[in-house]
Amino acid sequence: MTGIGWIGSLIIGALAGWIAEKIMKTDQSLIMNIVLGIVGALVLNWLLIAILGTTLGGWIGQLIVAAAGACLLIYVTRLIRGRS
Repeated sequence: MTGIGWIGSLIIGALAGWIAEKIMKTDQSLIMNIVLGIVGALVLNWLLIAILGTTLGGWIGQLIVAAAGACLLIYVTRLIRGRS
């Protein structure tokens, strides 16, 4: 998440994690939402750059990428651990 800084990354991570939590119907803490949002953004940005050679820019673009990445992480976690 280049160009938005640490505070921006935390804000976007928290929002993206919360959005992913609502979409995927999970119940997690604020810290887990932030972690999922930031890690999701890193993973999906890496995939987008590897596949397309570019990623979405700006705050809104990074929020979309982070939320989609967090949903992807929740999905993969469910596959590994089961739906408990």
